[in-house]
Amino acid sequence: MSPGRRLLVLILAVAVLGGAAAGYAVWAGARTPAQGPVRAGQDAGVVRPGQLVFRTEAGRVAGVPLTAPSARPTESGLTCNRFSTAAGTSICLAARPGPVAMTDATIHDRSMRETRRIELAGIPNRARMSGSGRMASWTVFVTGDSYNEGGFSTWTGILDTRTGYLVTNMEDIPLTLGGRRYHAVDVNYWGVTFAPDDNRFYATVSTKGKTYLVEGDYGAWRARTIRENAECPSLSPDGTRLVFKKRVSAGADRPWRLHLLDLATMRETPLAETESVDDQVAWLDDRTVMYGRDGGVWSVPADGSGAPALLVRGASSPVAVR
Repeated sequence: MSPGRRLLVLILAVAVLGGAAAGYAVWAGARTPAQGPVRAGQDAGVVRPGQLVFRTEAGRVAGVPLTAPSARPTESGLTCNRFSTAAGTSICLAARPGPVAMTDATIHDRSMRETRRIELAGIPNRARMSGSGRMASWTVFVTGDSYNEGGFSTWTGILDTRTGYLVTNMEDIPLTLGGRRYHAVDVNYWGVTFAPDDNRFYATVSTKGKTYLVEGDYGAWRARTIRENAECPSLSPDGTRLVFKKRVSAGADRPWRLHLLDLATMRETPLAETESVDDQVAWLDDRTVMYGRDGGVWSVPADGSGAPALLVRGASSPVAVR
């Protein structure tokens, strides 16, 4: 998208969101309380290995031992709408209260000291660190705040924390759809997940009313669709499987169901969670995924067996720190 078109999209987003400015200010204030400076090292224990880290209902980043998810959480001083961490690097998306929807994406080191801040136009939606802690990705809504509403637009960015190279909006990545180079003004990406090599990645792309799973090559800067009707993918720690949400109904009650995709065979398996999950799942371990639903973090086996289990009440944005 050209700079001029980006400016036009932002102007339209402001116009759409302007009518709901008061409501947004309440939303942002309720979910992202004002946060003071966090001293280096004060919160490092929350994201240490062996922790299940999540966002509390009050917006604080907190953690419990992976072996005792029902334990009393240890809260940090960091407040986020979306959070992810891996290998000593974290990303926090925090809505900025005000008449125009804005988000601060901040990167934090292993002592939870802020090392970089990126100002984004839009509402926080997804955040993910690669397993090595090198690649950070995020998605914000720039018009609207729900996949269920038509006309939304997303901006998805990628940051290489090692080199500092920043892609603020990946929609210009050359896309191959159905074996042919594809161009359209309505292309939107969201929900990036990186492979262990920090180069191959997967994401959702939407265009012409359809969604697709795309496989991307960060170094070559290109992407190709590999499957229709797949959203918010999450790659397994070994890089062989994806769990994603698949639209199974046109109704608003239960539009999605979580599915596993074996990348070697391209075989789909529905998971035992039958409730609609509007989240990008995280992997609790190599056999189990977790996600936010009904005000808590739930888990379910990734092979279609078993049943959902509540891990932590009043939590979202879960991540297992290894």
